[in-house]
Amino acid sequence: MAEIELKDLEMHYKKNEKRLKLFLLPKDEADKKNAIIEIRAGTGGLEASLFASDLFKMYEKVSGKKKWSLEIISISKSEAGGLKEVIASIKGINIYSTLKYESGVHRVQRVPDTETQGRVHTSAATVAVLPEAEEVDLKINDADLRIDVFRAGGPGGQSVNTTDSAVRITHIPSGISVSQQDEKSQHKNKAKGLKILRARLYELERSRINQERSKDRKSKIGTGDRSERIRTYNFPQGRVTDHRINLTLHKLDEFLEGEAFDEIIESLSLRAQEESLSNL
Repeated sequence: MAEIELKDLEMHYKKNEKRLKLFLLPKDEADKKNAIIEIRAGTGGLEASLFASDLFKMYEKVSGKKKWSLEIISISKSEAGGLKEVIASIKGINIYSTLKYESGVHRVQRVPDTETQGRVHTSAATVAVLPEAEEVDLKINDADLRIDVFRAGGPGGQSVNTTDSAVRITHIPSGISVSQQDEKSQHKNKAKGLKILRARLYELERSRINQERSKDRKSKIGTGDRSERIRTYNFPQGRVTDHRINLTLHKLDEFLEGEAFDEIIESLSLRAQEESLSNL
């Protein structure tokens, strides 16, 4: 009986040891926060803007399935229904812990509608996911801000270009600047601009602290490096590949519909935990 019990205990020992270590891992305070997501068309012209639009629709579908609330802060459309840039706020439960692995360069390989020879083109879009910072997280001194107001441009109602409703906020110490002109009210544009600015400054400080803590760390998962190519969406082969964990799913359509999204996120999260454990 003792030998049987010993075998049983040995079997559970490693599992329990790993679970215990996971509990001991330092928690990311931002994991429970809401997020601000920024998507920008990269190299590839019109096709890149169409891909940026596809990515945004994917995050909209993921949000819908998870019952998150997504609100567009600012949006800049291109021709043919694409997006040059979109910034949105996503609210719900454990948003940042799910979406933080999305930061980086997303690459698409497909045949554009305008391509007559049937050649596959490669284009890209960048995604940045920032934890939404509250005033208690980050105190911004009014003296550090320069606020300029100007007339909104582009298509709109009769009030466009007749009132100084657009706002540009510059954080002088860091040089970070945010422009906001989607609302007709200067007050609303200022509030939205400050929300984006606060999130960017909070992420800048988090990155600085993380770099100081892990100068020797070689891990790339979850670093949020926007210059890093993290994922390829290959339409001719119907696959999506995450390069950080060498994981390929041959279900591209389901992924873009938000159906297979959690498969990659769970794998990324597990790998990030393993890397954190090895760095203990």
